Amino acid sequence: MYWNGHGMGAWGWFAMSFTQLIIWALILAAAVLMIRTFRQDTDGRVASDRGAVPSESAENLLAERFAMGEIDDEEYQRRLAALRSNARGPKRR
Repeated sequence: MYWNGHGMGAWGWFAMSFTQLIIWALILAAAVLMIRTFRQDTDGRVASDRGAVPSESAENLLAERFAMGEIDDEEYQRRLAALRSNARGPKRR
Protein backbone atom coordinates (compact mmCIF):
# COMPACT_ATOMS: atom_id res chain seq x y z
CA MET A 1 0.00 0.00 0.00
CA TYR A 2 2.78 2.41 0.84
CA TRP A 3 5.35 1.26 -1.68
CA ASN A 4 7.42 3.62 -3.76
CA GLY A 5 7.15 6.35 -1.14
CA HIS A 6 3.49 7.13 -1.91
CA GLY A 7 0.66 7.24 0.56
CA MET A 8 -2.86 6.02 -0.06
CA GLY A 9 -4.73 8.23 -2.49
CA ALA A 10 -8.31 9.47 -2.29
CA TRP A 11 -9.68 6.45 -4.14
CA GLY A 12 -7.98 4.13 -1.69
CA TRP A 13 -9.60 5.88 1.27
CA PHE A 14 -12.98 5.83 -0.48
CA ALA A 15 -12.72 2.10 -1.28
CA MET A 16 -11.65 1.28 2.27
CA SER A 17 -14.51 3.31 3.80
CA PHE A 18 -17.10 1.89 1.40
CA THR A 19 -15.95 -1.67 2.10
CA GLN A 20 -16.22 -1.07 5.84
CA LEU A 21 -19.80 0.18 5.43
CA ILE A 22 -20.71 -2.90 3.38
CA ILE A 23 -19.24 -5.23 6.01
CA TRP A 24 -21.21 -3.57 8.83
CA ALA A 25 -24.41 -3.62 6.75
CA LEU A 26 -23.98 -7.36 6.14
CA ILE A 27 -23.37 -8.02 9.84
CA LEU A 28 -26.47 -6.01 10.77
CA ALA A 29 -28.61 -7.75 8.13
CA ALA A 30 -27.48 -11.17 9.36
CA ALA A 31 -28.33 -10.23 12.96
CA VAL A 32 -31.80 -8.98 11.98
CA LEU A 33 -32.52 -12.13 9.98
CA MET A 34 -31.43 -14.35 12.88
CA ILE A 35 -33.61 -12.43 15.34
CA ARG A 36 -36.62 -12.63 13.03
CA THR A 37 -36.08 -16.34 12.49
CA PHE A 38 -35.85 -17.29 16.15
CA ARG A 39 -38.21 -14.80 17.75
CA GLN A 40 -41.62 -15.68 19.14
CA ASP A 41 -44.95 -14.34 17.95
CA THR A 42 -46.24 -11.11 19.49
CA ASP A 43 -48.54 -12.92 21.92
CA GLY A 44 -45.68 -14.99 23.34
CA ARG A 45 -46.33 -18.33 21.67
CA VAL A 46 -44.11 -20.05 19.17
CA ALA A 47 -45.69 -20.64 15.79
CA SER A 48 -46.46 -24.31 15.41
CA ASP A 49 -46.32 -26.41 12.31
CA ARG A 50 -49.99 -27.41 12.62
CA GLY A 51 -51.27 -23.86 13.11
CA ALA A 52 -52.89 -24.71 16.44
CA VAL A 53 -54.52 -21.84 18.30
CA PRO A 54 -54.45 -21.79 22.11
CA SER A 55 -57.80 -22.62 23.72
CA GLU A 56 -57.96 -19.23 25.49
CA SER A 57 -58.15 -17.35 22.21
CA ALA A 58 -60.74 -19.80 20.86
CA GLU A 59 -62.83 -19.25 23.99
CA ASN A 60 -62.46 -15.49 23.61
CA LEU A 61 -63.63 -15.70 20.00
CA LEU A 62 -66.59 -17.81 21.05
CA ALA A 63 -67.46 -15.32 23.81
CA GLU A 64 -67.30 -12.45 21.32
CA ARG A 65 -69.67 -14.26 18.96
CA PHE A 66 -72.06 -14.87 21.86
CA ALA A 67 -71.86 -11.22 22.94
CA MET A 68 -72.63 -10.01 19.42
CA GLY A 69 -75.66 -12.30 19.22
CA GLU A 70 -74.34 -14.55 16.47
CA ILE A 71 -74.96 -17.65 18.58
CA ASP A 72 -77.49 -18.35 21.34
CA ASP A 73 -76.87 -19.56 24.90
CA GLU A 74 -77.34 -23.26 24.14
CA GLU A 75 -74.90 -23.20 21.22
CA TYR A 76 -72.40 -21.17 23.27
CA GLN A 77 -72.50 -23.67 26.14
CA ARG A 78 -72.24 -26.65 23.77
CA ARG A 79 -69.27 -25.23 21.89
CA LEU A 80 -67.55 -24.08 25.09
CA ALA A 81 -67.85 -27.58 26.53
CA ALA A 82 -66.45 -29.04 23.31
CA LEU A 83 -63.51 -26.63 23.40
CA ARG A 84 -62.69 -27.39 27.01
CA SER A 85 -62.98 -31.15 26.57
CA ASN A 86 -60.54 -31.06 23.63
CA ALA A 87 -58.23 -28.39 25.09
CA ARG A 88 -55.20 -30.68 24.83
CA GLY A 89 -56.04 -31.69 21.29
CA PRO A 90 -56.84 -35.08 19.85
CA LYS A 91 -55.02 -38.06 21.28
CA ARG A 92 -52.58 -39.82 19.03
CA ARG A 93 -52.72 -43.59 18.63
